[in-house]
Amino acid sequence: MGEHAKNPTPENMTMMQGFEWYVPADQKHWVRLEKHVAGLKRWGIDNIWVPPGLCKGSSKNGNGYDIYDLYDLGEFDQKDGIATKWGTKEELLKLAHTAKKNGVGLYWDAVLNHKFAADHREKCQAIEVDPDNRNQHVSEQYEIDAWVGFDFPGRKGKYSKMKYHWYHFSGVDYNAANGKKAIYKIIGEQSQGWAQTPDVDGEKGNYDYLMGSDLDYAHPEVEEDVLHWGRWLAKEIPLRGIRFDAIKHYDQDFLRKFVVQMDEAYGKGWFFVGEFWKDSLDDLRGYLNRMGHKFSLFDTPLVYNFSEISRGNGADLRRVFDGTFVQAEPISAVTLVMNHDTQPYQALEAPIEGWFKPLAYALILLRNQGYPCVWYGDLYGIKGEHPFPPSCGGALPKMMLARKLYSYGVQADYFDWETCIGWVRYGTWDRRFGCAVVLSNAGPGWKRMHVGEMHAGEVWTDVLGWQSDEVTIGEDGFGKFTCGQTSVSIWVNKNAEGRERFSEEFDANIYEE
Repeated sequence: MGEHAKNPTPENMTMMQGFEWYVPADQKHWVRLEKHVAGLKRWGIDNIWVPPGLCKGSSKNGNGYDIYDLYDLGEFDQKDGIATKWGTKEELLKLAHTAKKNGVGLYWDAVLNHKFAADHREKCQAIEVDPDNRNQHVSEQYEIDAWVGFDFPGRKGKYSKMKYHWYHFSGVDYNAANGKKAIYKIIGEQSQGWAQTPDVDGEKGNYDYLMGSDLDYAHPEVEEDVLHWGRWLAKEIPLRGIRFDAIKHYDQDFLRKFVVQMDEAYGKGWFFVGEFWKDSLDDLRGYLNRMGHKFSLFDTPLVYNFSEISRGNGADLRRVFDGTFVQAEPISAVTLVMNHDTQPYQALEAPIEGWFKPLAYALILLRNQGYPCVWYGDLYGIKGEHPFPPSCGGALPKMMLARKLYSYGVQADYFDWETCIGWVRYGTWDRRFGCAVVLSNAGPGWKRMHVGEMHAGEVWTDVLGWQSDEVTIGEDGFGKFTCGQTSVSIWVNKNAEGRERFSEEFDANIYEE
């Protein structure tokens, strides 16, 4: 069979989380991203996970996880303004259409577990539960005054006429009658209480309740309204997928219905990923199995492995993938280094030393397992009270580009030394250049690795420019590839197609007016 009849090698895909926690609350974020979409695509970003575009919650400066109205994308005068922290619906639509024009997809951040900033209080029956064991009652049933009335007066019934009342929620954490903060399980004929494990996580006895006014998906009106919202969203915004927030805290049966609905109606090419944030491979795999494998999950154990290795002196790099989701379920794993929850000064902070960031990104971007997610804060830096510059010494865009151009084909691992590991990607018939990667978490390192006899006589160099020497591939297809102290190098034929692009400058100044 001639090469013209072969199937082309699928292009490597990379997603980016398009925000960090401390992005300025200037209502300009959709505009910023829209200006940078074309540049991100050129450097290898194919899909952007955008922040929840619908907060109007406890603060107009909120990031959207304090969600008030699913149907307000920055369109209605509610909760102190029209725009969300990120901008207006009009600006969001412009971003979406510019992204589509440039071949970049958007993944929506769906916050479906709870609501915040109710319009009025309602009296209801409740029982206080032990915060560390939500199955344990610590009071008798009594009446509380809870913030559970949602009328959405600014929207006036447009898109959905649903109004929320006490019986649409399973729990709250505040009793306005006496100002007491506690976890209250709402009781009543129309309320089912907590969802059952394993449909929600069994941590704290039952982890249905997370925050705010906790939605009860056993109530048919709640289920129908949120299913309706999914259909509405897909028609309203051109998307390629959804990232689901806090999935271990709400009914898995509902989420299956939601995904099946979206998959059947709009699913060609759609992507679904859930945030089940728990350092437990068994629990992640159990959840994936119950979702029928038509779903992806973020690789939480890998993040914690990165954190632990980066803070250890000469830790064993050969074990970096031990117990990880990507090792067990490579097709369903979204790999990452950091996100808005684990970044510095956040509740789930998972510290990763700066010197290790390039190594971690090489491990998710340049291998053949998992779907890597690059983080906005590493690409553009972190704002706020404790600012950080872009990570990886500004080399992260080059690593993304190396994935897009060269990280293809059979993978051969050289995980044979505790503090220095490497691997080779051999390329394919139509993406023939391949690459060789070496990284060390101690002193300068090297690996003699086989890249193939077809490369004999070629001269390979480090696309990052951190190693200045050249490697000539021997007749046997081997080369001696080096890296610096606590560093990484990515070796490619210096005449490979696209090498000139590594001399370009990435525009990291996203806040330029």
